[in-house]
Amino acid sequence: MTNDTGAARKPAPTTGDYFLDPYMEWATGEGIPVHLDFGHDLLALQTGPWDRFDARGCFAHTHGRGDFAANFVLEIGAGKKTRPIKHLFEAFYYVLSGFGSTIVWLPNGERQTFEWGPKALFAIPLNCEYQIFNSSGRDDARLSCTNDAPLAINHYHNDEFIFANPCKFPDRIGKPNQFQGEGDHGTYERKGAAATINVWETNFVNDLSGFKLFDLNARGKGSRNVFFLLANGTMHAHTSEIPTGRYKKAHRHAAGTHVHAVDGAGYSLLWYDGDSEFVELPWRHGFMYTPPFWMFHQHFNTCDKPARYYACSIGSARYPLIALRRVSNEGGGSTSVKQGGRQIEYEDQDPRVHRKFLEETRKNGVASEMGDLFDEAAILALPKESLTGVIQTPQSKGPAV
Repeated sequence: MTNDTGAARKPAPTTGDYFLDPYMEWATGEGIPVHLDFGHDLLALQTGPWDRFDARGCFAHTHGRGDFAANFVLEIGAGKKTRPIKHLFEAFYYVLSGFGSTIVWLPNGERQTFEWGPKALFAIPLNCEYQIFNSSGRDDARLSCTNDAPLAINHYHNDEFIFANPCKFPDRIGKPNQFQGEGDHGTYERKGAAATINVWETNFVNDLSGFKLFDLNARGKGSRNVFFLLANGTMHAHTSEIPTGRYKKAHRHAAGTHVHAVDGAGYSLLWYDGDSEFVELPWRHGFMYTPPFWMFHQHFNTCDKPARYYACSIGSARYPLIALRRVSNEGGGSTSVKQGGRQIEYEDQDPRVHRKFLEETRKNGVASEMGDLFDEAAILALPKESLTGVIQTPQSKGPAV
């Protein structure tokens, strides 16, 4: 794990007048640790005193965060609270550990207060002032915040405009009960890959591990999912579940999707077409990673219960914002690469993928539930020397999406 000092970026000319990165200048100027890797154990990252929040924090940057979104960790000491803050970027908070509450001051002068615990999710309406409290007198609270600060700060490159802007956005507030975990259920039909997408509009989800999900078999048999529309924003979030003994189909998309493991155990694989090896990341609560642009990735459940994850990125169901997100919302992400989509169907995947899954589940005493799709005895009988070579993606026969 390395510090994100900008070393991976092209160096700026010696004059300092070109190739500037206001977001990274702001992040490094905050005086807290800046971590960079494919993914992070957010529960274990080193934090430091963060004056802006009067708490502790760190930036959890990833190689795949792209240009629009990033993540930071906020740590609030036992019995402590942050100072009130507001900002002109969207922020989704996922509770990694601890119990507490949040106050949000609304544009009309009213305020909303809600309590949260582990695995809760809440959104701060744009430019609303808020304050976060740790209700425990014994344990620290740690929260993961995925945000679009890179988009806002790089666009305006003015800290006062971002953090002291008087503009109000009443259309971002939502209904009062949405701060208490209630919301509105809606659906829409995908065009590219026939499926009904269920959307829950709210500002607060009490517990992602127990929230009601809906069948979405396009990404794999038995998979369940729900989209969230939070604080009427332009950022997207969804929660998905992988059944016991199964795994998701591989897919790829734009950069910036921050994937948090919520429940279960297993791993994820990442690779570019033509790689000779996979990048493997662990799957457990607290771990977060971000697939780089157009890098295939695939999620595997190897434990004896369903595994859930929470993912957020730029572009919501209501406001896709970028063309790649619009195509994903319409079904391009669940369409086979053979038809110009972004998904590798089970029958087209590298045999090493299922071989590894069978070996890992057996280590855990878990039976595969995918024998209806694979000749698993034949795959296990393959000699090791035959499971080598580059990872190849089936050729597209349709338009790129």
